Amino acid sequence: MRDRHDYRVRRLSDCHKIADFRELARRRLPYPVFNYIDGAADDEATKDRNTAAFDDVDLVPDVLVGADALDLSVEIMGRRSELPLMLSPTALQRLFHWHGERAVASVAEKFGVWFGISSLSTVSIEEAGERWSGPKMLQYYYHKDRGLNAALVERAKAAKFDAITLTVDTIVSGNRERCKRTGFTTPPRFTPGNVLSYAMHPAWALNFMFREKFDLPNLSTHVAAGSGQAISIQDYFNSMLDPGLNWQAAEQLRDDWGGKFCLKGIMSVGDARRAADMGVDAIMISNHGGRQLDGSRAPFDQLAEIVDAVGDRVEVILDGGVKRGSHVVKALSMGAKAASGGRLYLYALAAAGEPGVERAVGLLKDEITRAMQLMGKRSVSELSRDNLRSRSDGGVR
Repeated sequence: MRDRHDYRVRRLSDCHKIADFRELARRRLPYPVFNYIDGAADDEATKDRNTAAFDDVDLVPDVLVGADALDLSVEIMGRRSELPLMLSPTALQRLFHWHGERAVASVAEKFGVWFGISSLSTVSIEEAGERWSGPKMLQYYYHKDRGLNAALVERAKAAKFDAITLTVDTIVSGNRERCKRTGFTTPPRFTPGNVLSYAMHPAWALNFMFREKFDLPNLSTHVAAGSGQAISIQDYFNSMLDPGLNWQAAEQLRDDWGGKFCLKGIMSVGDARRAADMGVDAIMISNHGGRQLDGSRAPFDQLAEIVDAVGDRVEVILDGGVKRGSHVVKALSMGAKAASGGRLYLYALAAAGEPGVERAVGLLKDEITRAMQLMGKRSVSELSRDNLRSRSDGGVR
């Protein structure tokens, strides 16, 4: 449902929360591109639940303790982050705004936080390694093409990436009905059904057509799909990714990489324990933004039991649904090492490029800072479940 104040969002200065960036992006993007960012699987119930889950738990502040000198920093996979916030790796960013991953990486470096590039990124591993010194991960899709899989690892090593994050929830694609209805492909394929929307957004169209040629440089050395050959994301996942991905393959990838290793898409206690037994450095509790299995649990709903099971052995990162600084504080209070998200900056990127991402991350930083002060906490280490109450029974989860 659209916010009743959305009609006021006409320019970047009108954006005061993540939902405002979403509305500005909706106005500025052709509808197939906007709906790719905004959409999810099937009825999109899980996507909606990812954010709604935070509302089931309330913050209980402490007062008169002094919160004038804050330290919001955390250490994640061996690198210091100035905020307990990560900018999750997402694909195809050049489609949303011509600044693409370069904008996100620059903002992440400015704020001193982790960012990631996708296997399906529109900048190369080499460029990311050379241009940005901040903590960075390669989000790794496990392809059928073993040569491509090996090349991604070697390129990440040469570029001195800090971590590889294997996405484990995409052995087949979710049913992304919005993409089917709009005919979204990468690169875009113009059809009688969608060409008017592209024509009605000339700024986007001119930037896409006349600036740097669209490419997926981490893949195009091995496959044409997605760069020279238009394909839907659903078809790409179903044809290119290996549905046989298993624990043994994940262990082999960890060994081949030899550095900090994270699994993204862990949702059950059993899988979290197996990941810890395997010796991973971190897990990201994630359901891919609701874009894979609709009807699955929200990451925040699973956070407490997973932290209780393995939080003393691996770093647990809450990924998905984050739209407010209070969401980050709730996740940290429940035991997460950090919170992360993709749409929280993708809407801003689509709305206004690098200035949009900078404003979005700045707003979230301000919200986290304010929430910590109002909670009476001077550092992330002071947050605990003592400051949480469940709305259902008033107890601590």
